[in-house]
Amino acid sequence: MMPYEQDLRMADAATPPAQPATAAGPAPVEGVPAIPEDALILITTRNLVLFPGTVLPITLGRQRSIAAAQTAIRLNRPVGLVLQREAATEDPMPADLHRVGTEANLLRYVTSPDGSHHVICQGEQRVRIVEFLDGYPFFVARIERVPESEDANKEIDARLLNLRNQALEVLQLLPQTPAELVNAVQGATSAPALADLIASVMDITPAEKQEILEIFDIERRLDRISELLAYRLEVLRLSRQISDRTKETMDERQREFLLREQLKTIQNELGEGEDAKSQEIAELRQKIEQAKMPEEVETHAKKELARLERMPEAAGEYSMARTYLEWLIELPWAIESAAPIDVAEARRILDEDHYGLRKVKRRILEFLAIHKLNPGGRSPILCFVGPPGVGKTSLGQSIARATGRKFTRVSLGGTHDEAEIRGHRRTYIGALPGNILQGIRRAGSRQCVMMLDEIDKLGRGIQGDPASALLEVLDPEQNSTFRDNYLGVPFDLSRVMFICTANVIDNIPGPLRDRMEIIDLPGYTEDEKFEIAKRYLVRRQLTANGLTAEQAEFTDETLHAIIRDYTREAGVRQLEREIGTALRSVAMKVAEGTATSVVIAPDDLHEMLGPRRFENEVAMRTSVPGVATGLAWTPVGGDILFIEATRIPGKGALILTGQLGEVMRESAQAAMSLVKARAQSLGLDPKLFESSDIHIHVPAGAIPKDGPSAGVAMFTALVSLLIGRTVKSDTAMTGEISLRGLVLPVGGIKEKVVAAAGAGLATVILPARNQRDYEDIPEAARNKLRFVWAERVEEVIEAALEPAAATPAPALEPAAQ
Repeated sequence: MMPYEQDLRMADAATPPAQPATAAGPAPVEGVPAIPEDALILITTRNLVLFPGTVLPITLGRQRSIAAAQTAIRLNRPVGLVLQREAATEDPMPADLHRVGTEANLLRYVTSPDGSHHVICQGEQRVRIVEFLDGYPFFVARIERVPESEDANKEIDARLLNLRNQALEVLQLLPQTPAELVNAVQGATSAPALADLIASVMDITPAEKQEILEIFDIERRLDRISELLAYRLEVLRLSRQISDRTKETMDERQREFLLREQLKTIQNELGEGEDAKSQEIAELRQKIEQAKMPEEVETHAKKELARLERMPEAAGEYSMARTYLEWLIELPWAIESAAPIDVAEARRILDEDHYGLRKVKRRILEFLAIHKLNPGGRSPILCFVGPPGVGKTSLGQSIARATGRKFTRVSLGGTHDEAEIRGHRRTYIGALPGNILQGIRRAGSRQCVMMLDEIDKLGRGIQGDPASALLEVLDPEQNSTFRDNYLGVPFDLSRVMFICTANVIDNIPGPLRDRMEIIDLPGYTEDEKFEIAKRYLVRRQLTANGLTAEQAEFTDETLHAIIRDYTREAGVRQLEREIGTALRSVAMKVAEGTATSVVIAPDDLHEMLGPRRFENEVAMRTSVPGVATGLAWTPVGGDILFIEATRIPGKGALILTGQLGEVMRESAQAAMSLVKARAQSLGLDPKLFESSDIHIHVPAGAIPKDGPSAGVAMFTALVSLLIGRTVKSDTAMTGEISLRGLVLPVGGIKEKVVAAAGAGLATVILPARNQRDYEDIPEAARNKLRFVWAERVEEVIEAALEPAAATPAPALEPAAQ
């Protein structure tokens, strides 16, 4: 809304030439042709829209407008006020004008002493321009007057009432609202009159006013004005709320200041004022001297203490400065004498805490031996990589026990902000040091074992890259002067023994991986899981469930049954959960008094754990031609997968299903091409491929699969299908194939072989160039399996397929597998 009483409004931006003032009114204009009765003299305006029923003063600037006004007064005729489309147009043409304007009477014409011309106009009604007339020194146009309908109905009355309420609410929110405008709004009974009155004083653009002027239907006009008024009403409400909140904030601050002054007076009266603060400052100064900080840090701490001493307790920064000093004081700056490392004792602790892992334990003992012989040397950062549940975190705890150091763990999974490593700057409210210094504070020693868990799960966001921040932490050449953003002073991390853990090494950024020595932890075999369960898991779950060894006991056959029938994992976490579930059933019986001791046998597992979850289905799956057992690598260890092939009548198409990735699909196409190329040597009719479609499916279709290592298994399944010889049920294979028939090396051999041993297989066919990975395979798995090292696909077929006499002849249309 704008004030109702306002100064003269500019109709034209151009300043007219100076003319002498005259008291007799405008001079007559000669030479003007007669103007028809159905025509109006037009005055163009730049940024002004006149509505019917309103009175506005207008300043005339252009000669054409002055001549038009003078002629209209001389002839005692009304004029038409029309808005031009572009305000910057100096000499508008008819095409530059809107086609709807307002017929107005000129109530008064004034020429001021400075030569400017002014008229006061009263709007009468809307007019529509029909055509412009030529031959006049100003615009003249035939017009059509648009009458206003005064018919009232319920819809119009409702809109009238709503618009009046909106307008009155806006006027209440505006400062210094004229009383006559409020009275005019309250007294308006005509819907067109109220709509035009509100539109004329609303603070909207000329284009929006012209839009309203051109709406002839009164209901639509009321709706449009109500819509614009509602927007400005919401703006005014928000402005009032902001103003009120600002005033409340100022009042609250004044109140807080007065209360703090009163509190200070009361504390002084009770003797708890400045003396209490002085005592606190003295305690902080004493702690700084006892912290044995480096000289640079101690100087900085005393400077911050002096700043705190000058700061009033009521200041907002007082608590922040005090918290910062407490962090500086509580960090372990002093160098402690490290306990001597006993390698023999370390070996005993590792053997006591972990079964197996011979190669891993040897590397840890080598690491500790170097620390013993050269305590000040730059030892490498160890990174344990392996599937979940194989004991990576507990190995770090054992290293801390063996070295006599404190152990602290920092979880990096999901970390996506660099500040979680380096800390936040003190300019932020609630700022704290990063997780590294927080972990050292928890340990209370710089010579601790810090485990950076799940380093492969680091994220990356708009706040920075935490992996890049870890480069300084894990670099022995740089971490002696690690600078946390919160502390702002260097802190020596060189005496911290960092150990990292990860599930997948490929997810660790290259520069970060380069700073660590990778130690692979393979998955456990069934025998190793049995020993771990017998030595550690059963005992731990007995304690967790409140039982003793006399009250509950597992037979060896029961533990093997749980491992074989209820778990399928590389580690032992699920195994421990299943043991705990069985013991909870025993605990319930003991608590109810129905039993005093229970020996859990394999037959009891169905009642305690439910039906068997896993079965050895290799023999069943490979009992027909066209099915081969492959080996796969997953982030949680190795696994077996089945490649199924079938032949159906068709036109030689290759159908692939089972959510296969692009690389795996290419392996299937390569296997098919290789079979076709060797059709003659395999005794196959080449026309067979033209009249048949081959369908290759890899079960577990909901799980995405990819990689080239299934090439050998796909080739074997196709050959088995087409020549009618089954694949040996106790044989699995892995390897990439080439179109020349070569078996190429693949990764994850150790995990795949462990999975084969766990699945009860007897033979694995591996690429000959993967023999270098033989030493990494656990000895228990090597003892269980027979290894066939193949260089060409012919060797695979010879080792994988049953003899021809052991398999019935191939059918013309094999059933779907």
